Amino acid sequence: MRVLVIESEVALAATIRRSLREHRFKVDVALDGRSGLARAFVRPYSAIVVDQALPDLCGDEICRTLRADGSQSPLLMLTDPHTECANGSKAEGTGPDDCLSRPFDVSDLLTRLRLLLRRNRVHKEPVIRVADLTIDTDSHEVTRAGRKIGLTSREYTLLEALAAQEGHALDRAAIQERVWLDEDSASNTVDVHIGVLRKKIDQGHEEKLIHTVRGIGYVVRRGLEEISASGSAALLHH
Repeated sequence: MRVLVIESEVALAATIRRSLREHRFKVDVALDGRSGLARAFVRPYSAIVVDQALPDLCGDEICRTLRADGSQSPLLMLTDPHTECANGSKAEGTGPDDCLSRPFDVSDLLTRLRLLLRRNRVHKEPVIRVADLTIDTDSHEVTRAGRKIGLTSREYTLLEALAAQEGHALDRAAIQERVWLDEDSASNTVDVHIGVLRKKIDQGHEEKLIHTVRGIGYVVRRGLEEISASGSAALLHH
């Protein structure tokens, strides 16, 4: 599982990264809010740890931006002892999923993260729908316009990874990590599987759902033509 840590204190960020890696997490670190948002827009994370008091963007603003953009990644906010957590905004779906007050023990952070990850798996959407495409995440049955589509286990995992992030482009590295996990795979593996998946999902349908974002990767979205990397920012924010 990959976790994004957005923390401006270099020493603390390094401590968190080292501890999470020791517990088999993959960790990306951003030392400011803007670079953290840029990472979160491109790659879906299993969880995000964000400092509330970042110098450029406050943690609350990062939470609101990610939620408005449709991010489903669990958010753990690191707060100062006398700062009230933004849990009040959770009812509107714009705040963090949990807060941890400084100073804290890294073991407490690990416990909170595992609880959030477990809760997120329990609340996974049972059915994903994009236009006339339906994905049953329990039975792994896929239909389009009412017609059942036979997929291999790998093809299903790839489709679910893209459809669960509808409208958000995933780069090839993110796709390989989510679908192939730690297995070795050739550099063109994603492209080959996307080609096969397109034939099964889009062939014979006027509306195409699997699209290329040139210079980035792939996205599942209805009514979208192939765009370049320069146009991907608009894609990532709609």
